[in-house]
Amino acid sequence: MSIIIRDQDGQWQIQTASVVHAWQTPDEWQSGQPLLLTVDAEPDAGFKAASAIAIDFPAFTDGRGLSLAVLLRTRVGFSGELRAMGAIHEDVLHYMVRCGFDALELPSDRDIGTALTLLSPYSGLYQNSVSNAGPIQSGPTPLQRWA
Repeated sequence: MSIIIRDQDGQWQIQTASVVHAWQTPDEWQSGQPLLLTVDAEPDAGFKAASAIAIDFPAFTDGRGLSLAVLLRTRVGFSGELRAMGAIHEDVLHYMVRCGFDALELPSDRDIGTALTLLSPYSGLYQNSVSNAGPIQSGPTPLQRWA
């Protein structure tokens, strides 16, 4: 059984996958239903009406789902649950969160303690992202430091 890590009000909560969504592929999907996308899906404005969207990663090395997540959050404007599932690994969870995922379905062979540690391994970030609207402002910029 897989384990789901879900962001609830800024806190990551661990849940078992006992509640199973009736995921629908784009061919059979209707507004208001949960939608299951492959990493090569084309974002569609209609996806905004999904109750939840899951992106199925076929391999640990396939990053197309990260780009799709960013497009769903920024271009489509999807604000509901965005879940990563399939072949995901603890090492990329931080990037998944930065790309807009707020639910991560870990395969049963993954270490939940390591996963929770790697959700936010850094105390500050310099780049903006879907989850971080702007860069941090701590200390002088490189130009100010040398002026």
